[in-house]
Amino acid sequence: MTAAPSGTAFCVHDIPFSTHGSWFGISTVLAEKTRAEDLHLVSHQNGMHAVLRLVALDAATGERAETTVQATPSLLSWTCTDGRIDLAYESPDTVRVHGTGLGFGIGAAAKALTPFSGTYFYRDPVDDAHVFTSYETGRRYRITVLSGSVADVSGSQALGAGDRGLTVIAEADGSWEIAVEELDSARPPFRSSAAFGEVMEAARQSFADFVDAVAPWRSAGTPAAELAAYVVWSATVRPAGLVTRPAVLMSKHWMDKVWSWDHCFNALALAPGSPHFAWDQFSLPFDHQDESGALPDSVTHSEVLYNFVKPPIHGWTLGHLRRRLPEPLGRTELAEAYDRLARWTDFWLTARRAPGAALPHYQHGNDSGWDNATTFDPQRVAVTADLAAFLILQLRELADLAAELDRPDDAHTWTRTADATQAAMLDQLWTGERFVARDVDSQDTWSSSSLLDLMPIALGEHLPESVSGVLADRIEAHLTSHGLATELPASPHYLSDGYWRGPIWAPATVLVEDGLRRAGHQRLADEISARFRALCETYGFAENFDALTGTGLRDRAYTWTASSYLLLARDHQQRRTDAGTATTVA
Repeated sequence: MTAAPSGTAFCVHDIPFSTHGSWFGISTVLAEKTRAEDLHLVSHQNGMHAVLRLVALDAATGERAETTVQATPSLLSWTCTDGRIDLAYESPDTVRVHGTGLGFGIGAAAKALTPFSGTYFYRDPVDDAHVFTSYETGRRYRITVLSGSVADVSGSQALGAGDRGLTVIAEADGSWEIAVEELDSARPPFRSSAAFGEVMEAARQSFADFVDAVAPWRSAGTPAAELAAYVVWSATVRPAGLVTRPAVLMSKHWMDKVWSWDHCFNALALAPGSPHFAWDQFSLPFDHQDESGALPDSVTHSEVLYNFVKPPIHGWTLGHLRRRLPEPLGRTELAEAYDRLARWTDFWLTARRAPGAALPHYQHGNDSGWDNATTFDPQRVAVTADLAAFLILQLRELADLAAELDRPDDAHTWTRTADATQAAMLDQLWTGERFVARDVDSQDTWSSSSLLDLMPIALGEHLPESVSGVLADRIEAHLTSHGLATELPASPHYLSDGYWRGPIWAPATVLVEDGLRRAGHQRLADEISARFRALCETYGFAENFDALTGTGLRDRAYTWTASSYLLLARDHQQRRTDAGTATTVA
């Protein structure tokens, strides 16, 4: 039998088993709100598609065996008293599967085959491998038997509805092994000189190297750091289709895209230990910037969407990214970043400012990233203070970049625009007690119980103390025992699983924590950080969390949540180290 390696264990029902660079994972999650009893090979090329059903079989009866599924970053196992099956990635597009005492069934997930959908199955006479070819992914899945034998084949070359697949069993030595590859059209017959144990060890070492790079600071005080790193590492795909760089998807569940603000948090978490990879994360949406300067809403393998945008947090991100990188960006990279950020900023100053308006507007809650926040209940097309604040930070970052690139006139223009935008934000949207939103046409204003109204705290040291103090008090009212509720729990609009109408979200937490800290509200920032870190350590890395119970909601393997944990945990460890050093010196 193959011994399970030591390492962080996780529940494969919540977090897919995958590897860095792969476009597929092994999971029971087949789509949003759709789970299977058995594990499936699920590909994210051309969308999320369950392709193959993987089943441990009783060696004597050929029926489905009752097994326990265990997963660590390098090994996925089905185990029972009679045997064991182990699966490990040999490369991003190939897994090896080794079994003892159990058989293994590999079948098409979809029974129906039409001229436009489903999975065709056949034996390839060139190398005697069995191949599934999927309409949905546009790829082929080749099964090569390395040891053992094929006991049963069903549906080979069949059309229409029916079962398609094969069963692998052991021969005299009691074990079997196969390779499963995701490929485009054709490649030479599968050959490997590595034994299964060597494949498993290489996979273990690959993840160990990654976590040592991105979280060398981890300790017993940051117990979720390795799992957070695994969520990010395993959700990474290699360049393919419209994905121009190695990319961290938000998840290898159904949220299998890069949205144009989610990527910022992944970039920041990766920056200290994997700077080139971090720069790829920051840059990828800019590779698809359109003629107006707008970034796409999202990018994935076969689709780039422009019908919405995301908020301009990229100036805030770039400033933090540069401070976290171990080496300064070169002048060429700075110039490219400056030009791209300038075009993105001009989009908001032109396409998103009504004639004569000093402040930009959103066209829908989706543009803000807070899709259904109560801020947008009165009007979807709205001028909001969070947008103004992010744009001000971006303008100030552009001014710094322009000065560094010896463009003093540009620096002066960006600074003047930032000052004017901040003055307009305070004059038009600040009541003395709170920020309000405003209708673009009627100029009517309104307030809400959404945390979004308090996001101007992201301006930090740029805010007047009288304003940041009021915001800090209001933010504290959103703080539950688990973290920052996106809608006040006392609000009549609060919903425990209401998306942006109550649950705790990672990006809001990071932006608020950072703004409070820069504005001098260290105690509250520390408390927000501590509660969010404890939340992740208890409930994992879900898309969002019930603000009152802490329960993870929606997608349970979300990378910006994992990255936000890594950010806050690293910074917390650094502050402790700095405090200890200061005490020793004193």
